[in-house]
Amino acid sequence: MPQSTESESRKLLVRLRDVMAHEVAGQARLDQITALIADSMGAEVCAIYLFRDNETLELCATVGLDREAVHRTRLRIGEGLVGRVARSGKPINTLDAQSVWGFRHVPETGEEAFRAFLGIPIQRVGERLGVLVVQSREARQFTADEVYALEIVAMLLAEMTELGAFVGDGTGLPARHKQAVLIRGLSGQEGTAEGHVWLHEPRVVVTNLIAEDPAAEIERLNAAVDKLRVSVDQLLARNRSGDQEQIQVLEAYRMFANSKGWLRRMEADIAAGLSAEGAVEKEQTEARARMRQVQDAYLRERLSDLDDLSNRLLRLLTGQSRVDSDAEIPADAILVARNIGPAELLEYGRSLRGIVLEEGSVGSHAAIVARALAIPLVVRAEGIVVEAINGDQIMIDGDQGVVHLRPEETVVNALRDKIAMNAKAQERYRSIRDKPAVTRCGARIALTMNAGLMADLPSLESSGAEGVGLFRTELQYLARNTMPRRTELARAYSHVLDAALGRRVVFRTLDIGSDKVLAYMKPADEPNPALGWRAIRIGLDKRGVMRMQLQALIRGARGRPLAIMFPFISQYEEYRDARGEVEKTLAIERRLGHALPASVEVGAMLETPSLAWAPERFFQEVEFLSIGGNDLKQFFFAADRENERVRRRYDTLSVAYLDFLEMIVGRCLRSNTPLSFCGEDAGRPIEAICLAAIGFRALSMRPSSIGPVKSLLLRTDLGELRAVMEAARDAGETSVRPAVMDYLRAQH
Repeated sequence: MPQSTESESRKLLVRLRDVMAHEVAGQARLDQITALIADSMGAEVCAIYLFRDNETLELCATVGLDREAVHRTRLRIGEGLVGRVARSGKPINTLDAQSVWGFRHVPETGEEAFRAFLGIPIQRVGERLGVLVVQSREARQFTADEVYALEIVAMLLAEMTELGAFVGDGTGLPARHKQAVLIRGLSGQEGTAEGHVWLHEPRVVVTNLIAEDPAAEIERLNAAVDKLRVSVDQLLARNRSGDQEQIQVLEAYRMFANSKGWLRRMEADIAAGLSAEGAVEKEQTEARARMRQVQDAYLRERLSDLDDLSNRLLRLLTGQSRVDSDAEIPADAILVARNIGPAELLEYGRSLRGIVLEEGSVGSHAAIVARALAIPLVVRAEGIVVEAINGDQIMIDGDQGVVHLRPEETVVNALRDKIAMNAKAQERYRSIRDKPAVTRCGARIALTMNAGLMADLPSLESSGAEGVGLFRTELQYLARNTMPRRTELARAYSHVLDAALGRRVVFRTLDIGSDKVLAYMKPADEPNPALGWRAIRIGLDKRGVMRMQLQALIRGARGRPLAIMFPFISQYEEYRDARGEVEKTLAIERRLGHALPASVEVGAMLETPSLAWAPERFFQEVEFLSIGGNDLKQFFFAADRENERVRRRYDTLSVAYLDFLEMIVGRCLRSNTPLSFCGEDAGRPIEAICLAAIGFRALSMRPSSIGPVKSLLLRTDLGELRAVMEAARDAGETSVRPAVMDYLRAQH
């Protein structure tokens, strides 16, 4: 970039900083800025559009357009050239705006007199804040240097917007990070919680975007980059003996850290007037903007690496640590993060009231841990990380997948009422904790709990569960960066049986693959992981891993009864092979002189429709079956349970699905095979009583669901309910839910 242009950019930035320093109201400051930019750019028009909400841009200040249009003209994102700039995050530079596709004439602004158009997105670290526009009467193409200068100005405007510099007289925009925000995500774990925000990784605050001495700033930048390179080299040296894929990721990190192009771009920004921090943040903002446009997973990961390096560099420049050492996690903390791994989440443990993630999924590792800890979780809460500030009041409704940040009083009162009602219901459930779940017609339903952590097991006593119908052994693997040792696993399994106090515990063998990828295991590149190399398929291909776990289970039993369940069995041969491994391992342990379990039950999870039609011999040989309702339902309906567009479209109480389940119940009755239903639907009271009505006599669910399910079972006559369901089916209904709900309203 020519030095003269750089000097003009710096002059403009300094003039903007002076405007910002004056004690003037928000609208007056905006007006001064537009006049200053138009004068500096030699343009007849300058206009600033800022987001009023996520979808709407508002003309907030202008020189050259009709002043009456200010705060009256609004555009939807994607509407007109301004809306296109906002949506794409890319500039539009044209000498004849009206000839460009997507142009929309806004008559109240009087813009028809101006031909040349340059629109620059106002964005900060991936967050879209608005659009900066300059226009001229003559048909002119703005030069690359002019575009560059305006991009730097837009970055400063973004910072000023974030700091609330345009607030103050009622006509400017409302202050950011002060107003109530409603964010809709997806429910990862039910429950309602109130507390204060604790950011897992607080964003770096940059307050000095403009610098007077470019040479000094370049020196600061280079010193910080040198430190960054040393830290990356040290990280790589420590992990040289680790997994090859981790080493490749760190090598890519080092490549970016040593990139001359990356450093050269930041030095050019400093020459144009930015501070070292400002230059790094500009690079980070552009990387985030590119990430939004890239569909290729590999390229997104590489841009994410660059984003993370920028964060590290900013922390070196500002001296801000990853976690503010002066801040203490509040007693009522609700964790807010872009994403989080299971190990990091387990470190927080039960100290959290709730969790909100900007990314993640209902089947992610974090969701599994949150469910195990019974902590309300909302995932896919877009924008929460940039909206939230440590200490903000926050309320989450995990039932609906909704987050209320800095909520208004009416919302607070409504959600507090819901929390109080839930607490009162739990008190009522405690009164029936020790009662067996016997329906009005005398049917006895065994209610057991799902678990995966030692922290779950105190719930055995408090929830009234009769045992553990599913213990997810993979959490011990997912929460680590290295494969656990056999002795560690045996000790953990022994503690589980100790805590169960003689109640039956069903250990499901390692269920990894699909969405559960171990940090130390190379992920399989599969187009559809849910249907790919996972669970028992991995176990039978990696027999050493399976045998090691089976040995740990046998040793952990220490002479007590042991129940082992294999996941994702889709055909008889897989169960037969897995059962054979149990027999071989028992024989090895016997030869080694280790104590054997008092008894060993070997069962399977029925999660694929194919197993429902397995040969009769399978049903005679398997010692117990548990229907994995979450997977079975998605395969039955061909509807991905992590895809919000389809997962709610299909009803568990559809006649077709219930008929299918009833067929399985019938086969198990004829072969005298113990059968249970495990999954989210088992813990939903309406679904649970319907499952009981078609013949299930054992249900396994989250501990917190046992009380509500037992309460409804105690008040239900399964014979009457079954008659209602059959009548709905005979009437040609596709789902029995409406008929069941009418019946329950009449009864209760």
